[in-house]
Amino acid sequence: MSGRWAGGRGNTLKAVYGTHDQQTLAQFDQVAEHAVHAALMADGHIGYVMPIGGVAAYKELVSPIGVGVDIACGNAAILTDLRGEDIAPRLGQIADEIAATIGFGLDRPRNVADDAPVDHPLFESDAWGALPDPVAGQLKERARSQLGTVGSGNHYVDVFADERGRVWVGVHFGSRGLGFITAHGFMALAQDMPWRDLRPRPNMNREMLLEVDSPLGEKYWAAMSLAGEYAYAGREWVARKVVGLMGGRELDLVHNHHNFAWREEHAGEDLIVVRKGATPAFPGQRGFVGGSMGDTSVILRGVETDEPTLHSTVHGAGRVMGRMQAKGKWRKGRCVRPGLVTPEEMRRATRGVVLRGGDLDEAPQVYRKLDDVLTAQGATIEVLHTLTPLIVCMAPARTRDPYRD
Repeated sequence: MSGRWAGGRGNTLKAVYGTHDQQTLAQFDQVAEHAVHAALMADGHIGYVMPIGGVAAYKELVSPIGVGVDIACGNAAILTDLRGEDIAPRLGQIADEIAATIGFGLDRPRNVADDAPVDHPLFESDAWGALPDPVAGQLKERARSQLGTVGSGNHYVDVFADERGRVWVGVHFGSRGLGFITAHGFMALAQDMPWRDLRPRPNMNREMLLEVDSPLGEKYWAAMSLAGEYAYAGREWVARKVVGLMGGRELDLVHNHHNFAWREEHAGEDLIVVRKGATPAFPGQRGFVGGSMGDTSVILRGVETDEPTLHSTVHGAGRVMGRMQAKGKWRKGRCVRPGLVTPEEMRRATRGVVLRGGDLDEAPQVYRKLDDVLTAQGATIEVLHTLTPLIVCMAPARTRDPYRD
């Protein structure tokens, strides 16, 4: 459906783009009960308390669960001076170099490259003081070792060619262990629980809102912002490292978070806007949105519109199949229940793409087509470039990563 404002409980205004199952819509309605405005993007699907693809605007409140446990997950894309024909003879070699150089999955949780950004200025930030002692020091050292690693799940490093034959590098991941532990820690504190208590709790299935000017809210905002700076640094290091591996030069950079909270003005109101799996798309603002490993991706930008998107758009194609549903159930390396996607089906769907890593739960069959969700967003964005995948690098099959979004 086209996005339109509809009244929610109280004065909440809601907008829904695309078609969604009842679970996702019910989850969106629950979030909207506490928001001033809320919108659901066309790639939306059920998430943890707040649906992926959800956007919610609050008056001086922030939702740590809305931001999510992969704080500042996002996408970055670099346009290079290379052309597709320049690298076509060595795509396999480039893919092998990426897989050997960049840390994917929990088997390689540390960045061991000689130029790893372990001395980035963010490690001197006063924001580390928002974390309790001795957590701050321990988490800083973990974050230092993980900066520039990608993780697993739906996180990737891709090489593309656009409609003019120009080569781009795209990456998708977030703040790794720093964001994961920070999110759980503050959700525990919000319920008067110990920081390190990461176990599921009775109230973890409902939204928890913090006043941004409260002591706890101020600390969360500072820690969230630190995780955002960390994610930006990691994505840019990885993307630039891959450009260097290919022998290219950076010409342009497009970069966005899609799990974050911002202070923004909408309809004359100063609001806190939480996007969970949604890309900021203010008029003229560019974003990189990835499709599945066998589908095109895009560089897009927001346009002037009266549509009620809260200046947001999709962050990907959107899942239509759960991970276990896709790949089956595994126990001790054995498949005890087959999934709905076979290796042969995945190979057919990614034919023409040089693939390193990736599991059946990330096969193209488990995602919508990106063109479909972009069409459902209507005239709220403009596609600038269409990117065809040449190389897709992900964590090896059956790699578990608690830090994915």
